[in-house]
Amino acid sequence: MQLKTVRDAEMAGKRVLVRVDFNVPIENGVMGDDMRIKAAVPTLELIKKNGAAKIVLMTHWGRPTGVDESLRTAPLFAQLGKYTDTSGMEMLENLRFNPGEESNDEAFSKELAAHGDVYVDDAFAVMHRPAASVVGVAKLLPAFAGLLVEREVEKISAALNPANPALAIVGGAKFETKIPLLTVLLEKYDQVLLGGALANDMLRARGMDVKASVVSDQAPPADMVGDARILVPTDYVWQDDKIMDIGADTTHHWSTLLAMQQFVLWNGPVGWYEKGFGAGTDALAHVLESSQARAVIGGGNTAEAVSKIKLDPERIFISTGGGAMLEFIANGTLPGLEPLKV
Repeated sequence: MQLKTVRDAEMAGKRVLVRVDFNVPIENGVMGDDMRIKAAVPTLELIKKNGAAKIVLMTHWGRPTGVDESLRTAPLFAQLGKYTDTSGMEMLENLRFNPGEESNDEAFSKELAAHGDVYVDDAFAVMHRPAASVVGVAKLLPAFAGLLVEREVEKISAALNPANPALAIVGGAKFETKIPLLTVLLEKYDQVLLGGALANDMLRARGMDVKASVVSDQAPPADMVGDARILVPTDYVWQDDKIMDIGADTTHHWSTLLAMQQFVLWNGPVGWYEKGFGAGTDALAHVLESSQARAVIGGGNTAEAVSKIKLDPERIFISTGGGAMLEFIANGTLPGLEPLKV
């Protein structure tokens, strides 16, 4: 995919409106992993180096319904200041304070576009959402991809044509939303390992009583149920009649498979990570680190798990986008990428 990038843009003396993704976790007022803030720095520094008169940043944060004082963007801008000089920059208020953001309202798009002469999208993680700040503004200003988006597209594109043997690990929930992705993966990967609630769906479809475990409303398609290339756990960690993680035998078996691969795509933990059931996910991350496989990893909890380990960035790419990464693999493009194509 050929994109118009920030390298190509004429910015000297212009106001540059930049869509970043600073949607970092926050709990009890304490900001968590700020990887996404750090990831925007190279693009912002290049824009400044190329002579922009002003850089105006815009991001969403959380899922507010209307104005939420705890989700104003000032702390995000202050955090950015720890990693780069923010003189000549300003940040707009949380985009999701305005309902026009998610509905891609034309009036809100025009309001945002009025802040810039040039638009740069460096928010890969939201490019699957046809929001005002993603697609609306891109139709109103000369639009370019940031360095982060450029790198994401380059690295994830490698997952569309992996070296074999290749293995995909897919966790999370809502099997019905993952069918297009799994269809593509089964065409390109030797095996697909299912974790999390996706595995529960497949286990139930294959005749196991998953008791009170989280499952989807829709059963997996019959052809996938019968596909031996889709592997599910063979033993489990239970709590209150719910499957919470893969068991020791599964961890050993999957670790052995992982160590044999040339390429690994991984999205989503194999257990209920946010509830503290991360042993299986952490074990697989360590195996991946010690293997020779090239890998693309996405999804917040998965990225959190592997961030505990020192990984070779030339061999293992950690995407800033979970849902965006999966949709790009499934469809070969994203709504936010379309306006940026050459």
